[in-house]
Order: sequence, then structure tokens, then C-alpha cells
Amino acid sequence: MAKGPRQVITLECTEARKEGGTPSRYSTTKNKKKHPERIELKKYNPFLRRHTLHKEVK
Repeated sequence: MAKGPRQVITLECTEARKEGGTPSRYSTTKNKKKHPERIELKKYNPFLRRHTLHKEVK
């Protein structure tokens, strides 16, 4: 387990689930003390071949 407030999180594509495709996943870190809410970022989904909205999963 990492020391300090930074933790590893997983981002998963939301648009691929709606379309029935394969969701892409990215892993990154965030500071849970400064940003306790879930992150939403636009990332590239290679299965859909475009940038899509990725949300933090548990």
C-alpha cells in the first residue's frame, strides 16, 4: 500500500458499455484528500477508435 494520500484508481469507458462494445480501462493515481469525488476524463478507446468519457470505478 502506498504511503500518503495518493491512491491508484481505474478509469473505465462509459460509452462502450452503452453500445455493447469492449470497454477500455486506464489506471492512474489521484490525491483522495484534495479530490474525494470520482474522476471523469476523456481518454482514447482503441476498440471504438475515438476519445470517450472514462469514469472512475471502485
